[in-house]
Amino acid sequence: MAFAGITGIGACLPEKILTNFDLEKMVETSDEWIRTRTGIKERRIADENTAASDLATEAAKRALEDAGLKPEDIDMIIVATVTADMPFPATACIVQKNIKAVNAAAFDLEAGCTGFIYSLSIATQFIENGTYKNILVIASDTLTKITDFKDRNTCILFGDGAGAIVVSRVEEKGILSNFLKSNGNGGDLLYIPAGGSRKPTTIETVRKKQHYIQMNGSEVFKFAVKVMGEAAESALKMANVSLEDVKMLIPHQANQRIIDAAARRLNISRDKVYINLDKYGNMSSATVPIALEEAVKMGKIKKGDIIVLVAFGAGLTWGANVIKWIK
Repeated sequence: MAFAGITGIGACLPEKILTNFDLEKMVETSDEWIRTRTGIKERRIADENTAASDLATEAAKRALEDAGLKPEDIDMIIVATVTADMPFPATACIVQKNIKAVNAAAFDLEAGCTGFIYSLSIATQFIENGTYKNILVIASDTLTKITDFKDRNTCILFGDGAGAIVVSRVEEKGILSNFLKSNGNGGDLLYIPAGGSRKPTTIETVRKKQHYIQMNGSEVFKFAVKVMGEAAESALKMANVSLEDVKMLIPHQANQRIIDAAARRLNISRDKVYINLDKYGNMSSATVPIALEEAVKMGKIKKGDIIVLVAFGAGLTWGANVIKWIK
């Protein structure tokens, strides 16, 4: 069996910043209320001409450069997103065209905010079974385009961005374990009611704002607090790695209180938990790779370090990866 490892990483964030003070002028809320309940201070917003594929393309180019690879070296492109450019073709195919990855298979994966965790798991299998040598895994979302900015319960939470990694066949095992779970019974806690085959788009669905994110915040919070720690523990057990050996935990950046609860459950010190939630908010599946890229850039992660990636999302889905940084 071949080994899989991360050989390149990149990220892309829109330039526009929306602060809590900006939101105070849009809905009935306050900077203090948002910060104390979520930990978010600002978030990035894609403009009307920027789609998920645009952010994904730039993140992909940066990951390829970091890996020292050419687009034609890529065998497969997986894009995790809940804000695809359009129902079809897949956003991954648009990225393939943009970067001229002429030899790559391409598809999208939809697992809510857990999409990057799922995509990395799938890429690992294709590498380890010898099918492919280099896979581009991208998480790109523009949640602000499906957010009702008159709904103060959701509009304070979300931002836009993309993160990408190259998963390659390597000499040393870099992906140590992958843990994935789901519970469809909780699907109605976080969803968009209309726009699919169940409830196609009509004037009425648009009028009722059924194409925006709907969320039962308190129930999602309770679910997340429970599963984040469980997922990390399960992935560590699968990898036969102790928590003491972990250099850094990189959680889905959804809410500071959820992250704190997961850290307490794992009994891991705050300095081992990477957080950039205050700057970017919840960018869905892109939060984990963007946080990973930042931590690497800042020198907080070095070759040989063991890292736990963990996330939860709509579906309901959750999961974790244990990785060894091999670059």
